[in-house]
Amino acid sequence: MGEAEDIAAKIGELGEAIKAAKAEKKPKEEWEGILKDMLAQKAKYKEVTGNDFGPPKQEKKNKDNQEQQGPSEKNAAKNAAKKAAKEQRQKEKDAKRAERERLQKEKADRLAGVGQDNFGDMPLVQSQEITDKIWTKVEQLKPTMAGQEVLVRGHLQTTRGVGKGVFCVVRSSLYSVQGVAFESKDGAISSVMIKYIDALPSESVVDMKGKVTVPEKPVDSVTQKEVEIQISSFHCVCKATQALPFQMEDACRPDTGEETDVGAYNEDEEVVPDDGLVHVGQKMRLDYRWLDLRTPANQSIFRIESNVGLLFRECLIRKGFVEIHSPKLIGGASEGGSDVFTLDYFGQPACLAMSPQLHKQITCACSGFERVFTTGPVFRAENSNTRRHLCEFTGFDLEMVIHEHYDEVLDLFSDLFIHIFDGLNERCKAEIERVREQHPFEDLQYLRPTLKLTYAEGCALLREAGVNQGDYEDLSTENEKKLGDIVKKKYGTDFFFMDKYPLEVRPFYTMPDPKNPKLSNSYDFFIRGQEILSGAQRVHDPNMIEERAKAHGIDLKDIESYVNSFRHGALPHGGGGIGLERVVMLFLGLPNIRKAAWFPRDPKRITP
Repeated sequence: MGEAEDIAAKIGELGEAIKAAKAEKKPKEEWEGILKDMLAQKAKYKEVTGNDFGPPKQEKKNKDNQEQQGPSEKNAAKNAAKKAAKEQRQKEKDAKRAERERLQKEKADRLAGVGQDNFGDMPLVQSQEITDKIWTKVEQLKPTMAGQEVLVRGHLQTTRGVGKGVFCVVRSSLYSVQGVAFESKDGAISSVMIKYIDALPSESVVDMKGKVTVPEKPVDSVTQKEVEIQISSFHCVCKATQALPFQMEDACRPDTGEETDVGAYNEDEEVVPDDGLVHVGQKMRLDYRWLDLRTPANQSIFRIESNVGLLFRECLIRKGFVEIHSPKLIGGASEGGSDVFTLDYFGQPACLAMSPQLHKQITCACSGFERVFTTGPVFRAENSNTRRHLCEFTGFDLEMVIHEHYDEVLDLFSDLFIHIFDGLNERCKAEIERVREQHPFEDLQYLRPTLKLTYAEGCALLREAGVNQGDYEDLSTENEKKLGDIVKKKYGTDFFFMDKYPLEVRPFYTMPDPKNPKLSNSYDFFIRGQEILSGAQRVHDPNMIEERAKAHGIDLKDIESYVNSFRHGALPHGGGGIGLERVVMLFLGLPNIRKAAWFPRDPKRITP
């Protein structure tokens, strides 16, 4: 061992002695001499080696670092634990916040209708599929259906938002029902759904689904007063895209005064109501007829009109009549005169038929059918701007053979009208009342059998009442109305007929009276003092037909085929023509024939 190693060993021994003294906590003075010896040995070591005793400075530094790492690792572990705990707490906090946000979003989505399919605009109905949906008619909704889920379709008449809910009225034809929806906590009925329903334009077509309930009080604004629908889904099938020219509730208001049913008519002159409310005038109604026809009164009027046609056919078919279809384009005026619409028919002059008169006579008397009837349009080119005239109306005509007397025809007409009136009163009770709600009227009074007067008797009644009326003068509209009032007061009937009219005021094919050449075997029927049927026994002798036609200034060439049809043997016959719109107008006591015409045609109107 060299000197340096000996010195180093001794230094080590002295160092250990010092450590031991320190460990034993001996006073410094006891080991201070050892420390001095160790320092002297270190000085000596440096003299021998030229270096300080101990490891190099870098190693010492590393050693010092190693000595310091002990407490740093502990702190790091502690800090790591704190950090982990903090991160865990933050994670839990973030998770709770995320859950709150999720729940809030779910609620907001429910309220906004996100992902809901129980309301909104439906795709265009293009017959793509047939589903298993079960539809219920509004008119079928009754209290006995309480608790049942139903699906109805109709026009959205009104909506009314109330707080977090909405009330609506859905109307289908004559019937209406109230729907109710309120925002629900579970989001099934969202606030957006409420707003959607409330914002839909009136008269849009909608599908409303929900449970039938019985309200505490009847809902007076609808026909189905004893029920309402708790809405679960609401979809728009076809949205009204233009602003309505008038509101349906205004178009449904009852008449405030009695409109005159005689005299000149000008649709631009509107009746001013005396109740201070908005009423829809006749011109506006006809300009937007498709909307006007939606009112319950009009729905009822035209359902009644439909039943008139049904009852007409029903009665006549039972009595052995055959329905025919006569042409509406003819080569000349069927009844003479100039009140026809003319047109060019492939270079030939032609006109629209004023009536099916000639053809129903041909089929009845000359073709062996004996009893015929027809229904269809009739055209009159009369510039008559009145409340009871149209340029195109629907004619219900019949013709039948007779054996001895035209009273056979009159008896049939009496039976026919009584059948129609009885049928309407029995089958159309609801419709009649819906008309009466808007257009008040008294029920038609009629006798069995129908009251019959002669023309002379009718003129005598007028003269007794102070009216200047001659037996051979034609009745004016005003005198017809006065006679109707007289007959109603004296006989208690709104429906009657008169026969034996002056010959000169009747068409050329009318059979003259055998006893008085100034009179004819003709007749008119009246409802509430207005004519609804004109008829007669017809001339069936061809020579007499030609004579009568010449007297009326009719060119025989225009009716040549008609006259020729009687040259091969013709049965005695008679008949009449009924104006459908007039029957409906007067049965319901309406003041204007346009209210009983689907799309009226008068001298000033040819649209819509």
